[in-house]
Order: sequence, then structure tokens, then C-alpha cells
Amino acid sequence: MKELFDKVSINCSRIATQAYSTSFSLGIKCLALELRDPIYAIYGFVRFADEIVDSFHDFDKKDLLSRFKKETYASIQEGISLNPILNSFQAVYRRYNIGQELVEQFLTSMEMDLTKVSYDPEAFDNYVLGSAEVVGLMCLRVFCNGNDQLFEQLKPYAMSLGAAFQKINFLRDMKVDYLDMGRSYFPDVEMNNFNDTCKRKIEDTINRDFQWGFKGIAKLPRSSRFGVYVAYVYYLALFEKIKNTPSDAVMNRRIRINNSQKAGLLAYSYVKYQLHLI
Repeated sequence: MKELFDKVSINCSRIATQAYSTSFSLGIKCLALELRDPIYAIYGFVRFADEIVDSFHDFDKKDLLSRFKKETYASIQEGISLNPILNSFQAVYRRYNIGQELVEQFLTSMEMDLTKVSYDPEAFDNYVLGSAEVVGLMCLRVFCNGNDQLFEQLKPYAMSLGAAFQKINFLRDMKVDYLDMGRSYFPDVEMNNFNDTCKRKIEDTINRDFQWGFKGIAKLPRSSRFGVYVAYVYYLALFEKIKNTPSDAVMNRRIRINNSQKAGLLAYSYVKYQLHLI
């Protein structure tokens, strides 16, 4: 029965999420039970596409991504895929009416990673839109569960929060992106002369995204509010740590939040949520 295959598929998405991201896994576990598997499915899809362009250096990435893209659209059209990650994603896509334009924008950003090594402001905005903002909108489709009016109301907040998360990832991963892979995402930044002034300018844009995105969290349904708030608190802590780290250190090591800190952040978030402070 396909029901068994679908169950195996979502288990694969869950395992992939837990293997690749302890922080997102933590946030997903703080969602209402009925929301967890759909978000696992979305994360598994975007994670596998990202792995193609970031990790498979000994293989033809362009060909792999092209095949992944074709299989994605085929799975959406046919309602099944023998790739369990895509099979679980297509089910969520169809159930929550995610929309092909979001998938197309995401895959376009993944294609940009195959060739782009530096970005002007327009290309940077397009990349962040596809790689992060539309992922936030995919999740928002699940959170709103068919309420299109609520989706449109929360859309700008979700996009800003996704942009903030992505820009923090860029700062966190600067060593790997630039020194190891030759990528320079931030426009108008000369990476060979990256200094504290450049870093502060980037941080200012992240602050604006964070402040706007936070306003939307309180407007989310209760079923998703706590999980999104946990992700926000984690990224805010990571951002504060990056802000307190000199630019030369950011260029030479990956900034992390350790597991004990994550546990403390979870407890802090839970208290605020229980007291209806978010």
C-alpha cells in the first residue's frame, strides 16, 4: 500500500532533518504535533537540494541538480516519487497548496550556487529570496493551513525572518563559503579586506530583518508560534555571538551555539511562551 511507502518517506525526511540540523529539529519538535511532519518534509527537500550544490564536489553537480529538479516537478504532477524525500515533499506541496512559483524560486537560487562566486545587490536579493524567504513561505503555508487571508497578512514577516536567518548563516559559514568554496554572497564587500566596519553594515541589515520578522511571530497561530519563536531565539543568540566576535575570527572559524546553550534557550523560550509573553 502507498500509505506504508508514504510513512517510510516521511521517516526519511525526519531522519534527514535530525542528521543535518539539530537546531531546526529542536524548533520543529516545538510545533504542534500535526505540523511537524509537513515541516520535516519541506526541510528534507531544501536540504537535499542544498547538499547537491554544497557538498558533492566529486560529482557533476549541474547534472545532479537538473535531475533533482525534473524529479521534483514530476513528483508534484504525478503525486508520487520513488525518491522518499521528494515523495514526502510532493504530498505536503499538494495538501497545503504551496505553489509552483515558490519551488521555482528556490531551485533557481540553488542553480545560482553552481556558477555564482560573487553577487551584486540585485543578485543577492534574488538569491536570498529563493534560498530563504520562499522557504519561510512554504512553512507559512503549512502554518496557515488553507487560510489565505492569514498567509497574505503574515507573508512579509515570514520573508524578513527567513532573510535574517540566511544572512546569519552567511556570516556563520563565511570561512567555508569564501575560503573553501570561493563564494562571496554579500554585495559591495571586498572579502580580502573584510573588517569590523563591513561586518557592522551587514549586521545592521540583519537587525532590521529581525525586528520586522519578530513582529509576525505573535500573529502566528498558537500551533506554530512556539516552534518559530524557538528558532528565532536560537538565531538571535547566534547573531549576538557573531556580533561579539571580531571580523577576522568570523573569517577563520565557524561560530556555534553549543548544546547546553541550546537547552537553556529552549527553557527560556518555553517560560516566555507559557506566560503568554509572545
